[in-house]
Amino acid sequence: MVLSKTASQSDVSVHSTFASRYVRDSLPRFKMPENSIPKEAAYQIINDELMLDGNPRLNLASFVTTWMEPECDKLIMDSINKNYVDMDEYPVTTELQAILTIDDGFWKQNRCVNMIAHLFNAPLEDGKAAVGVGTVGSSEAIMLAGLAFKRKWQHKMKQLGKPHDKPNIVTGANVQVCWEKFARYFEVELKEVKLRDGYYVMDPEKAVEMVDENTICVAAILGSTLNGEFEDVKRLNDLLIEKNKVTGWDTPVHVDAASGGFIAPFLYPELEWDFRLPTVKSINVSGHKYGLVYAGIGWVIWRTKQDLPEELIFHINYLGADQPTFTLNFSKGNEGYRNIMENCQENAMVLKEGLERTGRFNIVSKDNGVPLVAFSLKDNTRHNEFEISDTLRRFGWIVPAYTMPPDAQHVTVLRVVIREDFSRTLAERLVMDIEKVLHELDLLPSRVSEKLATTISVEEYHPVVVKKTAIEVQREITTAWRKLVADKKKTNGVC
Repeated sequence: MVLSKTASQSDVSVHSTFASRYVRDSLPRFKMPENSIPKEAAYQIINDELMLDGNPRLNLASFVTTWMEPECDKLIMDSINKNYVDMDEYPVTTELQAILTIDDGFWKQNRCVNMIAHLFNAPLEDGKAAVGVGTVGSSEAIMLAGLAFKRKWQHKMKQLGKPHDKPNIVTGANVQVCWEKFARYFEVELKEVKLRDGYYVMDPEKAVEMVDENTICVAAILGSTLNGEFEDVKRLNDLLIEKNKVTGWDTPVHVDAASGGFIAPFLYPELEWDFRLPTVKSINVSGHKYGLVYAGIGWVIWRTKQDLPEELIFHINYLGADQPTFTLNFSKGNEGYRNIMENCQENAMVLKEGLERTGRFNIVSKDNGVPLVAFSLKDNTRHNEFEISDTLRRFGWIVPAYTMPPDAQHVTVLRVVIREDFSRTLAERLVMDIEKVLHELDLLPSRVSEKLATTISVEEYHPVVVKKTAIEVQREITTAWRKLVADKKKTNGVC
């Protein structure tokens, strides 16, 4: 009498995933498998690999929102099957999110664009629509804003009968890589103002000196990713007005407010950086940073309709209604935003003060700006910032270390971004873990940076010292240190 039966290899039912054959054999990684597997097994296999990612809440390198209210999560899942660019089929989603606002018709009802335009003090007459577009993020927003500046400049130069094939844009060396992408993709020369010790943002005086007749705009950053500092847009505006009067040019300003656009209006309402300044013609901002929503969403807002060339806007009607489009590819109210930003700022101060109490760090970031703490070692002759960053990962923290752009590339900093979900408890815990890391590093042999910094070779029996670049030295130091830690672990196994 048969009491049991072996399941066939083709049996698709899974009673226990980890007891099934689906976890015993490797699945193809780059080709579709010949045979199907149950959805439960597929889910478990993929989910297991995803566990190897870092914890988003402990990723202090990123400005991107990693936590939202459960009600927001539910709204996202309830709407995830909507193709929001089908404006005629999903009119309410279109009205809420923001595709393009350009005239006095239906699109003036678009809520997000108008809310942000008012937040940035756009000069709107009563009943008039704001001019802006929703984007995947600030990178796309910058591409669109830059393209609008280039096209306007070309039109002006053509009317004047002047060459229009060598546009340039002036920025600080601290700009995000998306500005370099814009310059390369759209054939615009990028003129960068170099940084210097103790001044890690664009100098307005030097920026205006670099402006010439072919400058399509000067890009200012409201919240540098390096140290959170706001650039002096007001000073830049005043200097440009004076230069424009003398030269007869009309060089405008674009404000990259990806990080600071949802901070300054609530923490520093008197700070003049937005459309209150006449040379500011467009502003981009990221919703998925301090707009407190998941990636990816951003916006670019123009001062007036005239600042966005009509020829860049496409009108399509294949879904039944006119849909103006200009692309490359939930609100808390003032009080709620202000409370959250103040909380972020307070927690940044808790972390800053905790780091200062160790006596081991210089604080590079400013108190007024994006709520982040950038800091460097006072003494890095024994161990450096890259080692601290690497060791903190053992405690779950993701804290980046990086060198400053030219001409401050000899300065290395660590940066902690304070987001909505970074509590005071976490700030205190991070300080404790950094102290543990410092203690561990102090017990390790001193790093051999001086030995790695030079290579001694012999040519014709004479010693020659070959200097290495800073990045080569950093890479070799980090590699050597990691090997040292790995060897140390091998001799301290648990029996």
